Amino acid sequence: MRDRSIRLTRRTALAAGAASLAMPAVVRAQGEPIRLATLTPLTGGGGSYGPVMAKAAATVVEEVNKAGGVLGRRVQLTSEDDQTNPEAGVRAARKLIDVDKVSAIMGTWASSVTTAVAPLCWESKTMLCTVSGADSITLLPHQGYLIRTQPNSTLQITRLGEYVLSLGAKRVFQMIPQTPFTQSSIKLMEAALKKGGGEQGSLIYDDKKPTYRTEVDQALRFNPDLIFAAGYTPDTVVLLKDIYRAGFKGKIIGMAYSINQKLIDQIGQAEVVEGVYTFAPSPAEGATAYERVKKITGMDNPDPYTCQVYDHANLVLMAIAAAKDASGTAIRDSVRKVSQGGGKTVDNAVDGIKAITAGEKVDYVGASGPCDFDDKGDIIDCKFRYEQIKSGKLALLKIA
Repeated sequence: MRDRSIRLTRRTALAAGAASLAMPAVVRAQGEPIRLATLTPLTGGGGSYGPVMAKAAATVVEEVNKAGGVLGRRVQLTSEDDQTNPEAGVRAARKLIDVDKVSAIMGTWASSVTTAVAPLCWESKTMLCTVSGADSITLLPHQGYLIRTQPNSTLQITRLGEYVLSLGAKRVFQMIPQTPFTQSSIKLMEAALKKGGGEQGSLIYDDKKPTYRTEVDQALRFNPDLIFAAGYTPDTVVLLKDIYRAGFKGKIIGMAYSINQKLIDQIGQAEVVEGVYTFAPSPAEGATAYERVKKITGMDNPDPYTCQVYDHANLVLMAIAAAKDASGTAIRDSVRKVSQGGGKTVDNAVDGIKAITAGEKVDYVGASGPCDFDDKGDIIDCKFRYEQIKSGKLALLKIA
């Protein structure tokens, strides 16, 4: 794993060096670059998302460098792999902070990784931008050095509970591994169902087991009309197969970060996943920033995490321009000034930096939607995407 990280970092450095040669001489002549980083899951449970997330941020940096950089300085982006693992994430973050001297880390995905990395960031005054959703993250004493573009667990599970009730489900069984959001997910779903006259059973399982047949049998004794499969892709592959083998005929729903096209292809049996529902925060489809991400990724429907990391990079670079300072503290103090409170609407850092340099106030509207944050660093609101697997493909049901 370590060798992979080194190769990625070297490739990033080589790409940055090549980009710098193409820059105007005035930019090349400046001193120290502005150092930023992505810390995404290039491997592990989130490995299907991390590479394209890092690519989106790198493209934003490349575009800004080609336009002259920020504050007359080029931007150097380092990409590291957190392996979807807290220990690996901490090692990578420590390197980024202590060796690479970055002022912002963008893109942490798993809540367990973000929870482990966040203290390193606030202690070193490094800005952390995350796509993790556990409520506990923004309750940490991060001193403002953290924002997240992913809606928190309260918002997500409340909306999901309402949708489950709309499907006619009254007896729901939640199967979930141990994560920073496990207990809140169970409590929030129970509360949401109770409001609509439903009830919930739940079970926390070991996400490293080769089979969950015993756990599935326990779930079926609850006589559920819907099972909420709330794990990550690797364990959900096993879980869905065991649910199918057990003969369950009710509905199944899961989070789209785990039940995705990769899972469908990996299972390879259409009957196992046919009819399964998925739920996820929705990118701002139709927005100009979203169209930019489509071009960057070559994807017709880029995932919400890639859209959010694209927004992280734009927000951080514009915050630096607005503060006239590239430190983590400056980013912390300026990021809301470029994303909420009115001003000229912009959808990319190049245009935003030009406007800021000209003395204009800007309001960034991103690929994930309006980037408005409360005092804790939580995104205030977003839309959600509901899909269902039909004939081996994800079919959109609605965005609301």
